[in-house]
Amino acid sequence: MCSSDLSLVFLVDDHAILLNGLVRILEAEPGIEVLGTASSVKELLERLEGLQPEVLISDYSLPDGTGLGIVRKTKESHPGMKVIVLSMHEEVHLVKEVLKEGVSGYILKKDSHNELIRAVWAAVEGKTYLSPDISQMLVQQLSAPEPKVLLTPREREVLRLLIEEQTNKQIGERLCISERTVETHRKNIFRKTGTHNMIALVKYAYANQLL
Repeated sequence: MCSSDLSLVFLVDDHAILLNGLVRILEAEPGIEVLGTASSVKELLERLEGLQPEVLISDYSLPDGTGLGIVRKTKESHPGMKVIVLSMHEEVHLVKEVLKEGVSGYILKKDSHNELIRAVWAAVEGKTYLSPDISQMLVQQLSAPEPKVLLTPREREVLRLLIEEQTNKQIGERLCISERTVETHRKNIFRKTGTHNMIALVKYAYANQLL
């Protein structure tokens, strides 16, 4: 045990067997108490009302939401709560996306139970804990060659606003350019990235550090 104080944890996962297993693992650790569980974002937000867990451990992919949305919504309702993402996704761009939101940990489901316990205590102590494999991938990316410049500075601005779901009119007003110019930038962005819809564009942008 890394702390003498009781750490209150809330768990979210849509797989009942895994969820029950996590409860048993965490409650077997001296000093950790599982305050509650949920299987969806909607259920999570409902059950968190009136509760003040120190740490939230959430699956990255739930039926009604993904990691980024989960982190943002829970940070709004419980700003002091630490969030640990438990995921099967190893893509570095997804990890970076979630880390930017201030999560306290990113653990892979293939990791040992000890990694999850370490992540909980690190979160309680105000530290960030990453799966060893994720840490290694991030370090490897730091030593990789810089990606070539693909988009112009203006196209990057438009891309950022597109990902924020701004319309052509709203983007034009923000950047003081015409809707027609915005549409031209939009077409160039899709052409240069080789993508054809917003979902693919968002994935490409994060994977290639365009944001």
